[in-house]
Amino acid sequence: MVQFYKAADAEQICRTHGIRFSVPRIQQNIKGFDIQFRTKPDEFVIGGCDAADSLLAPAFFKRKMNASQFGGLLECNGSRLPCKNQGTELLSCTQPFRNACLLCKQEGTIAGIEIAQVVFHRLDPEMEFEQVLSDGDRVKPGDVAFYVSGRLRSLLQAERIILNIMQRMSGVATQTAVYVDRLAGLHTRVLDTRKTTPGMRVLDKMAVKIGGGENHRMGLFDMILLKDNHIDFAGGIRKAIHGAREYLRAKGKDIPIECEVRSLEDIDEVFAAGGVDRIMFDNFTPAMTREAVQKVAGRCETESSGGITLSTMRDYAECGVDFISVGALTHQIKSLDMSLKACE
Repeated sequence: MVQFYKAADAEQICRTHGIRFSVPRIQQNIKGFDIQFRTKPDEFVIGGCDAADSLLAPAFFKRKMNASQFGGLLECNGSRLPCKNQGTELLSCTQPFRNACLLCKQEGTIAGIEIAQVVFHRLDPEMEFEQVLSDGDRVKPGDVAFYVSGRLRSLLQAERIILNIMQRMSGVATQTAVYVDRLAGLHTRVLDTRKTTPGMRVLDKMAVKIGGGENHRMGLFDMILLKDNHIDFAGGIRKAIHGAREYLRAKGKDIPIECEVRSLEDIDEVFAAGGVDRIMFDNFTPAMTREAVQKVAGRCETESSGGITLSTMRDYAECGVDFISVGALTHQIKSLDMSLKACE
């Protein structure tokens, strides 16, 4: 939800998160929230702008949401919604109320219908929304996802926002479904990554879930992933893992630790350091992956990552890994074609 904070409260928020507070101008990012002036010098607005928003994330992971949870996501990136649409002024006076439908024009997996309803109602609470399909349904050209009726001005203002969100989300869901289907019959699950469009991570990751995939960490706050640079800067795997544990203990945090390994010998190092919650096999071949899974022997979760394609992922999954992470789910997608069309 978009909330307003007086300067004293904003100062306390900044202090809590170690961010310097200044007056009269402040434009800082706090754990996925933007703090900025709004209307009055002593009034601030905090609106979620990234998937690091831990308040929005749990609701979106479950694909259950309402307008208050969706909150400030619309205002946080780009222009504010209630701006005047110059192209509708001559029409809105003579045709105040109209009907429209969301028409699918390609085969795929549709996603973003629930979000569309939130957007319409946030823009104009009097809009009437009739849902026909559900998120995750397979669609073909000619299918209608929903009908909406309301003020013409509101429909036209919402049109491009709805299409931008739904076309991308449906593209992500469609791509994810293809990867998930490739692993049919195996226990391995498909994970996304943080390679998402800036400001759209919550929606990208929601679309992955709708397509049948699973979410990796939402941001840098909900899991420690010790990658090659962390390990090299720390002075090795053991020091990196020990340092991560000491940090969590000092901060009183309880989040999982995942460690990347670049060789079979690295796996021994991980367990010599006391183990972690998950080991990521980085750029392993299928043969190395099979041996690595045997070496781990169920002592923690396993994940394959790096250079894995649609044509090779089943080979990796058949080695017994628990997860395969694929950045292409969100950064190599093609938006699904659809239109918001006037109807009777």
